[in-house]
Formats: sequence, C-alpha cells, structure tokens
Amino acid sequence: MSEERRQTMTNADVARVFHQIAIMLELEGANSFRIRAYREGARAIEQLMEPLATVAEREGGLASLRGIGKDLAARIRDLLATGTTPMYEELRARFPVALVKLTDLQGLGARRVRQLHDALGIHDHASLEAAARAGRLRDLPGFGEKMEQKILQSLAIAERWAGRTLLGGVWTFAHALADELRRVPGVEQVEIAGSFRRRKETVADLDFVVCGGDCDAIMDRFVGHPQVAEVLGRGDTKCSVRITMGLQVDLRHVPAGAFGAALLYFTGSKEHNIALRRIAIERGMSLNEYGLTRGGEVVASRTEEDLYRALDLAWIPPELREDQGEIELAHEGRLPRLLVLEDLRGDLHMHTTRSDGKNSLVEMVTACRDRGYAYCAITEHSQSLAFAGGFDEARVRQSVDEIAEVRRQVPGIEVLHGLEVDILADGTLDLADDALALLDWVTVSLHSRLEQPADVATERVLKALEHPAVCAMSHPSARVIGTRPGVALDFERVFERAAELGVAMEINAQPDRLDLDDGRARRAKEKGVRLVIDTDAHSTRELDMMRYGVFVARRAGLGREHVLNARDPQALREGFRRPATTPAIAATPPSPPSGPSPAAKAEPSAGDDAPPRPQPSKPRRKRS
Repeated sequence: MSEERRQTMTNADVARVFHQIAIMLELEGANSFRIRAYREGARAIEQLMEPLATVAEREGGLASLRGIGKDLAARIRDLLATGTTPMYEELRARFPVALVKLTDLQGLGARRVRQLHDALGIHDHASLEAAARAGRLRDLPGFGEKMEQKILQSLAIAERWAGRTLLGGVWTFAHALADELRRVPGVEQVEIAGSFRRRKETVADLDFVVCGGDCDAIMDRFVGHPQVAEVLGRGDTKCSVRITMGLQVDLRHVPAGAFGAALLYFTGSKEHNIALRRIAIERGMSLNEYGLTRGGEVVASRTEEDLYRALDLAWIPPELREDQGEIELAHEGRLPRLLVLEDLRGDLHMHTTRSDGKNSLVEMVTACRDRGYAYCAITEHSQSLAFAGGFDEARVRQSVDEIAEVRRQVPGIEVLHGLEVDILADGTLDLADDALALLDWVTVSLHSRLEQPADVATERVLKALEHPAVCAMSHPSARVIGTRPGVALDFERVFERAAELGVAMEINAQPDRLDLDDGRARRAKEKGVRLVIDTDAHSTRELDMMRYGVFVARRAGLGREHVLNARDPQALREGFRRPATTPAIAATPPSPPSGPSPAAKAEPSAGDDAPPRPQPSKPRRKRS
C-alpha cells in the first residue's frame, strides 16, 4: 500500500466508520460500554486537529488520544492501511448499510430498527415504507398508529433528499481532490463548479473543470484516487466516477482559452445560464460552454469576467446565480457587496463541557480569540434539556463567577455570558427572570413540541420574542436537513415582530441545519430583521463551520451591514435589543491570531471581494 493511498483515509472517514460500527454493535445487542467506546472514539477523531495518519506515525501517538484505547487504535491502523477493518466487514455482513441507514430516520433508534427487522423482516427504506403503508407497524409494542405516521413522514423527507450530500459532508474531500489534481505537472487551473461552487446546502454531484497539463495524466490521477469506487466513463476530455460515499464526480479538461466559458456553464444554475443565453441572442451572439461568439468568431471565453463584460454585466458571484434578480442588478451596477468570512467579529452561540460541549470554557474562548474574534458568547443549554446538562437558576449564578474567571485567564477577547434558553410549549422561557437578568446574551430556541400546528407554534414563538431579555432566536425553524422538516411557523409574522422588537434571527452554521436557509434569510433581511451567524459549536473544531453560515448569507444577498456579529464590540452592544449587564472587558487589545484566520481555512469564494478585515481594536470599557 503506497504512502499516498494510506493517507487518503481522512479523519472524517475513520470517524464515519466508527459511528457505523457503534450502530451495528447496538443492533447486535452488544455491551453498552463497547458501543460507547466507538461513539466516543468517533467524536475524539472528529475533534482531532491533525491527520490521524500523522498521529499514527508517532510512537504511542494513537494511544495518547483521549478515548482511543488499544482495540480502537488497532482498528484505526487497519483503516489507514486498507480503508477497512475485519471487524467492520464482519458486522456489515450481518447488518447491511441499508439497515443501518434506517437509524437516520427521526424516531428510529437502533433498538427499534432491530425490532422491525426481527418482527417484520424490514431491512431498508422500501420494506419499511411498504409495512407502514400496510398498517403493519402500529401493532408492534411501543409503536402505534401515531408512530407509524411519523415514520412515513420521515421516509418522505428522506426521499426528498435522496441522492444528495451535505455541502459540509463533501467539503474536505472536494478540496483535497482539487489539490491533488493541481499537483499534476502542467495543470494551470482547477475549479469545483456546479452547486458546490454556488454553495448550495446539498449537492447531487461534483464537477471539476481543469485546464493545462496532459489530459491522460490528469485522468489517471483522478480515477486512481482511493475513494473512487467505480469508473462510470472515460473519454478524450471527460471522465466520470462514483466515490465511496455514493456521489458522482465528473472531470472535464478544457483548453485554457475556453476555461471561463466552461466554468460559467458548469457552475450554473440552469436558469441563470438560460437567462444569459437569452441576453446573448438579443445582442446577436451565441453563448455555450465553449465561449461567447458572434458569426463564428469568439468574442469572449477565457474568463468569466470577460464573458459578463461582453454582455454588459458586472461579474456575478456564484452564490447569486439562481435567476432571482441578480442579472438585472448586475446590468444596473447594483449588485450587493456580499458578506465574507473576514467580516465576522465574533461567534454568539457555542457550548462547553459545562453542558454538552466537548471542550472546556477556557479552550473554547481561547480558540475564538486565536481566530481573531473580538468577542464570543458562551451559551449553554437551559434546564429543560437535562440530558445536555442544562442550566437552572443556581447554575447560572455559579456561571457568573466562571465567566469572570475565564475573562481573566484569556485576555484579548470580550466574553459574553449567554445562554440558549428553551421556549416552552406555552411560549414562556425556561428560566426565571432574575436568572435571565444575570446574562449578557439570551438566545431562545425550540427543542420540543415541534409538531404543534402552525397557529399554535407561531403564537408560542411570538410570545417568547416579547420577553425583554431575548436578544436572538437560534435555528428558528429547528429543521435538520434530510431528517426533520422543521416547525410549521408563519415566518412572515415572526419576522415582522422580530424586526419591531429588535430580536435577531440566527443563521445556524451547522452543516445539517443551515437554519435559517437562504430563502428565509433573504426574507428576514427584506423585513428589516437583524441576522446573526453562529456555529452552535460543541467543540473547538466546530468553530470552523462558520464558513457554511456565511455561504447561506451570501446566497441570501446579505452584506455585513445586515449581520449583527459583523459589528465591532461597541456597535454590537448598541445593537442589542436589551443588554442586561456589561461583561468585564479585557484590559489588553485582542491578540493577533496564532494560526490561520477563519478565511484562510475556507476555500475563497470567487465573490470574496471585500478589503482585508481590520485587526480587532481595544473595545471601550463601559460601566454596568
């Protein structure tokens, strides 16, 4: 096994296998401690900041990782060397992936899936749907007619997202493959086109556009990638493969002189391209993947900028290319200056080991400071989420001293004492007013009773927003992409009232949430609602997810003027609906980041046209 192949099993790949092993062991009825070991091992690997392959090369490196014992270390070595491990293959023979995937459905854990399999022979989505439609589930112990209907709803959601992969789930692979192709001698440009470049929340496939170098050598490198499971076709200039996660990946090798035309065409969207072709025809020209021509003579093709300019348009950022008014704005010179990652000055939603987070208070605050943030808000859960270590009033009072201590321990960043407070079924908040008064930042969320009728759910949310302590609402629809549709809310009414009250609406950057989505974020902006983009991070590693929230904001047409946490510390506090108290602010200016900035960790978007982010300055001290 070559060194190159061995290192292509990424941390995410190993963690994914461990998660599947944990589910299979649960289906098997294995010891709970053994199941937990693989789950904890997967989480430890997800949070690891360096490649597992590098750790494995060090003497005792794997054994030094928290949560990785002798057995798990052996499995990791197998996976790094061969892409699998005998234990995984044995389990997969008894519990096929299709059966394991049933546990992704809302309401179906491993115990229930095993019950369905043993009682009814259910082994995949199709057999489950057939049994549910025939009314065969309701008589099973612990199910009933209501659960049967929920399962049918979950299957419908899964069907809607079938064949699509989260943008965040394919991000690392896509950029690693692009980097691999760039290393082929002579290659001049490599871009990932399609819905990936438009930063859609999910993608159905990946499209690579390449110019320069020897085409055969590029395709050999492409099809030889260890994650390629099947070669679907290979021609003179195009090659298609299917990778192990099931996604189709296409590569097109084009002449350098036509690279811009090909990139424009394969980026899409289809509707945007049709509108551009219509403009070209009106001007007596023809536009296709090879270039913009008039009478057989090429007018423009080398760059996208050349093509848009020849059509009397400003270059349009890929995120806006959905034929939703962007072409008219480009023609009139009124395209918005879109938000970029460097604009964000802080993150206002995260969890630590004090509730259900994986890193300590000091570690989370330090990681925020090292990203160059001027401020952050620590927002543990409130008491109704007891399983997540939610805070009651006494715990909030204890937290006051803990936040004060971390401000002393980690200078150079303003730390807001916050909480993610549950909205109870009747619209009241999950914490007494005297405890809420101890907080600098209160964000409210829906975590229960998500099936309420639209009118009931809307009144519930509106009542919560009226509370004077509320600064923002987190993941407002409570959706989870691919598994949960979200709460039925009248968002027009919610946005109107939030704008009147000055309550911000969150774009949650978790890749499986992205909530608000771009359509609702755009509507919130139009209603005058302030937006805030947060990671909802449960580990320092998850702070990197901020990029996905920025992508949603860009697709919604948001600039930094629309985003609350793009403001400096003083302007942020002035933008609060009702600042409760003022935290102690570091006596020294924020330290420069010790590592790459958030933007350096994200692939730059072609629309990242903002000037460099100014270095954080010392915020003004205010009295309480």
